[in-house]
Amino acid sequence: MTFKTYLVEDNPVIRENLVGFLEDIADATVVAHAAGEREAVDWLAHHRDGWDMAIVDLFLEQGNGLGVVDAVRRRAAHQKVVVLSNYATPDMRARSKALGADAFFDKSAEIELLLDYCERVSRRN
Repeated sequence: MTFKTYLVEDNPVIRENLVGFLEDIADATVVAHAAGEREAVDWLAHHRDGWDMAIVDLFLEQGNGLGVVDAVRRRAAHQKVVVLSNYATPDMRARSKALGADAFFDKSAEIELLLDYCERVSRRN
């Protein structure tokens, strides 16, 4: 069963690769995307039931991913927020989790773990 994914990534090449990866391999449908914090927060606020998973980069065109994670702290139990970043320090992992992220993956080294996570979430939905 496909799940609806919202992608927050400012790099167009990475975004396109992630869309292909998620739709081809992880059985997800990317319903929309944003390149900045404000755009992402607005979309998520106006589409509360329009997503099952939000995948958020930390460094964005405007604002940052931590603001996005914090903005959706109150969400439905089935909705998951995942941080996917090259800046995968222990501090950033801890800060993301403290703000409500369900998972954190290193963009350059943990894509397989992201795929496993997506498969687990898909089976539960």
